[in-house]
Amino acid sequence: MPLIILLALVFIGTASLLFFLFYVFLYLPKKTVVKERLESLTAPVEEGPILFERPLSGWQKFLGQLGKKVPLSPKDYGKYMKMLVAAGIKKERIAVFMGSKIIMAIFLPTAYLIFYGLPIEKDFTIKVLLTVALLILGFLSPSLWLSNRVRHRQREIFHDLPDLLDLMTISVEAGLSMDAAMIKVNEDQQFRKSPLAREMNTVIHEVHAGKPRLEALRDMGERTMVSDLRDFAAMLIQTEKLGTSLAQSLRVFSDSLRTIRRQRAEEAAAKTAIKLIFPLVFFIFPPLLLVILGPAAIRIIKMLVSV
Repeated sequence: MPLIILLALVFIGTASLLFFLFYVFLYLPKKTVVKERLESLTAPVEEGPILFERPLSGWQKFLGQLGKKVPLSPKDYGKYMKMLVAAGIKKERIAVFMGSKIIMAIFLPTAYLIFYGLPIEKDFTIKVLLTVALLILGFLSPSLWLSNRVRHRQREIFHDLPDLLDLMTISVEAGLSMDAAMIKVNEDQQFRKSPLAREMNTVIHEVHAGKPRLEALRDMGERTMVSDLRDFAAMLIQTEKLGTSLAQSLRVFSDSLRTIRRQRAEEAAAKTAIKLIFPLVFFIFPPLLLVILGPAAIRIIKMLVSV
């Protein structure tokens, strides 16, 4: 290809790219801040599907039928039911959860034996031990997943609670009642996908059904297994009994929650130095010493050999 044609193609390509960027940044209509805010308020919020909250599929029905055959003591049944509710899953799905434990206990050792255990010549004792270990791991893996989901949901509730209480405080100071403030908070776009707003929505439905508000709030704390929500219900009970200002009580409680959140963040930061000791000692110091002392050791060995 002649040089003049190559230069012409490069010029045309560069000019086209610059023209496209110029058109995009200068001539395309841009959304103003007011327009974006209006669209966020008027557009319907699409909430993501919640695991195990949709109607049961064929696979989940099969897991449910399988899980019903697992014998559970009342103590274990109550423990799993509380964890499922704290994770935001319906307690009726406990049979599906137990069925998943059985499937995982069968799948992991079977996959190991088919793809690795049987084709490779190994000691029979090692194969048996690995199969039993994978069986136990498969049975426990759904419980580990559920515990992690509960901790993650509790963390989200703890971080959203002070901001939610601030909005409730503003609503109460504006003249709304406690029930109206809870409804207002639940309608806010900031907390629409928050698990705390979902729990607050459950409280609102229970109150509308005739359940006392303080009892519904106390049950919310027990349902989520978050101690701060239990303290929140206790604070509201004490406020109604003593007749103190609800807005002032909410403001003081939200400030105390922020103090606790800051203290926990400082505690986690203080633990970082201790957690870094083991990676430093086992993974960073040995290569560093090898890089620093390696050349000197090679020179010393060469000098000793030459002598």
